[in-house]
Amino acid sequence: MWAPIGAQTEVPILGQHHAKRILTGVLNIQTGSYFQYSSEAYNQDTFQLILKLIRRRWRGWHIVLFLDKISAQSARRSRRLAHDLGIQFRYLPTACPELNPVDHLWRHLKKDILANEPLPDLKTTLKHACTYLEDLSSHQRLRKAGVLSGHFWLQDVFPPKI
Repeated sequence: MWAPIGAQTEVPILGQHHAKRILTGVLNIQTGSYFQYSSEAYNQDTFQLILKLIRRRWRGWHIVLFLDKISAQSARRSRRLAHDLGIQFRYLPTACPELNPVDHLWRHLKKDILANEPLPDLKTTLKHACTYLEDLSSHQRLRKAGVLSGHFWLQDVFPPKI
């Protein structure tokens, strides 16, 4: 906003005060398939629902999730449910976002979409973010996530299949 020198101006603030949404993403680093889930909160119950949805989406797959060490993901109930669903966890080192391909994918989302558009509210922002990620081809997702780089740290273990 601008105003004459010495004059105050009103700056409109849109949306609800302290409103937030949590966007969770899972990228299959072999196929480029992507799953996302948004919620108002992220706790054990949310994470356990996400685990069930992941298993439903990738039935018959051997699933290894690389996770941050947050309490919802490392809780005993979450680990037990993952075991029952046949999902293995591997925890990434603290403060190493460069190892997480989804963080690289979201970096492009922030730079290409969210930084360039003033969006009127949280719901619209979330919709733009989800649409952007859904509309990428599998190849584009893997490229933006750094999986197709010759330096991707898991390329020898989980080579892309596209």
